[in-house]
Amino acid sequence: MISVSDALDNLFSLCAPLDTERLPLREAAGRVLAEDAVAKRDQPPFASSAMDGYGVRVEHPQPGDRFTVIGESAAGHSYDGTLGDGEAVRIFTGAPVPEGVTRVIIQEDVRREGDGITVTETLSENRNIRPLGGDFKSGDRITAPRRLSAQDVALLAAMNIPEVTVHKRPTVAIISTGDELVMPGETPGPSQIIASNAFGLSAMVEAAGGIARMLPIAPDDETLLRATFEMAADADLIVSIGGASVGDHDLVGKVVESLGLDRAFYKVAMRPGKPLMAGRLGAALMLGLPGNPVSAMITARLFMIPAMDVLQGLPPSPAPRHKAVLMAPVSANGPREHYMRAIQKSDGVQPFSRQDSSLLSILSQANVLLVRPPHDPAREAGETVEVIRL
Repeated sequence: MISVSDALDNLFSLCAPLDTERLPLREAAGRVLAEDAVAKRDQPPFASSAMDGYGVRVEHPQPGDRFTVIGESAAGHSYDGTLGDGEAVRIFTGAPVPEGVTRVIIQEDVRREGDGITVTETLSENRNIRPLGGDFKSGDRITAPRRLSAQDVALLAAMNIPEVTVHKRPTVAIISTGDELVMPGETPGPSQIIASNAFGLSAMVEAAGGIARMLPIAPDDETLLRATFEMAADADLIVSIGGASVGDHDLVGKVVESLGLDRAFYKVAMRPGKPLMAGRLGAALMLGLPGNPVSAMITARLFMIPAMDVLQGLPPSPAPRHKAVLMAPVSANGPREHYMRAIQKSDGVQPFSRQDSSLLSILSQANVLLVRPPHDPAREAGETVEVIRL
């Protein structure tokens, strides 16, 4: 049994970024940039007005100064003439600033009568002009690796970049195991339950940028389980749920070893989530997660998502930890309710204020979970602990 940090180090050593592909910018959101994106133009491409108002060539207009309006500059329609002393150009936000204009007086600071304007207020030092290249210049770059947000995509478009090079999305094959499982909507037998984990994990995979392939439920039969794993042979990451422990019906370890698993570790010193397995199965990375729903979600957050990040070209990094304050004592080695307790709002973490440790409460109400080593000492209310977000 190894520590969480050692398990992550082992896992990251098994991961390598996937190949790259060129994508239209419209399809790039959420993907990880694999090559620097270099601006092809300046932004703004000309000095432009930051406000609606009047452009003049006077450094410090004073209240009472008068100007004659000789033209107009609007977005997409510049004024191409040259201003003289005592002249002004009506100008709108985003419009090019005509040659010679040194300041835009906002329209609220003047009174207009016909073709004349009079300054009515004491003006600020702000000239209300956005300089050419003030946002970025040709040759500026967005550096890789970087997961592209909506803001990044807008910036890339402004940089006149129609396509980007990104890492491919990892295909994640998800295998639920066990005779006790049936799919949602089916009628369970007297000893059966609904297979929920695969749906939650699939949602996590898609949210993290992957492609989830939910394979048929694999019963507790070595031949059928082997056939299911063979169906996942072309995946980048194979995630099995349940069956990786040491019970008579836990067959995953035996089957994947017969298929050539190069196992990196088995069992991690944490609760919940101790029975965790990882290795390489052919060309794929393989993770064997516990079957308990809370344990499956937690180990996926701690191990599956960071591994997916590396496959997509991001640097190895553990799941972020957050500081929180216990609102109730936690025993040294108690049942599950002692590992999920009310956590006071702290460091941006929302509290889970109920003393209810049921699965429904944990998964539907908690957005953080306390993860502990198996022999972590008791903690008192008011102590600061590290938690992870679900």
